[in-house]
Amino acid sequence: MGRGKVELKRIENSTSRQVTFSKRKNGLLKKAFELSILCDAEVALLIFSPSGKAYQFASHDMDRSIARYRNEVGLMEFNNYQRSRTIEQFWMSEIDNLRRTIDTLEAKHKHLAGEDLSTLGMKELKQLERQLKNGVERIRAKKRRIISEHISLLKKRQRALQEDNTRLQKKVKLHEANLNTRAFGAEECDAFGRSSGSSGFGGPHDGAVI
Repeated sequence: MGRGKVELKRIENSTSRQVTFSKRKNGLLKKAFELSILCDAEVALLIFSPSGKAYQFASHDMDRSIARYRNEVGLMEFNNYQRSRTIEQFWMSEIDNLRRTIDTLEAKHKHLAGEDLSTLGMKELKQLERQLKNGVERIRAKKRRIISEHISLLKKRQRALQEDNTRLQKKVKLHEANLNTRAFGAEECDAFGRSSGSSGFGGPHDGAVI
């Protein structure tokens, strides 16, 4: 008797389904290998089990075979075009967002300068007034802090100059004292010399009567 025809439908029993998958998967991989050898064909086979595990066979490089397939069926050009369109749309959206941000900032700048206020209502004007008051207070606080720091720096410089002046005055006084001491010593030596010269027998004309 001939073998009966197997009805192709999902095998409900999980164990039988796994056994059948393993057998037919090995047979399919074997047939792909034989086809590549016998017919010198470029064969690429991908199998994903029900659990998600991948099995593959490639007579050549798998990536090259996939790229060749995509090119043959026109997927490469479509994907490149779609990718280009996506990038273009992204940057157009970014440009629009930046333009809106710039317009908003320019409008706020004009409002802070007191310009183009006709579009603002009472609520917006009060809010703008509070912002300006807060800004003025922060500016004044910053100015006071800078002035205080500047005054502190000037005081430090003044103290340093006073200390330098005090040191210089001490050096001058010390120098003058040294000069006075030297001058006094020179006068004493000169007086002592004159006193020594006038004592004793004196010169040849001492005591002569004219």
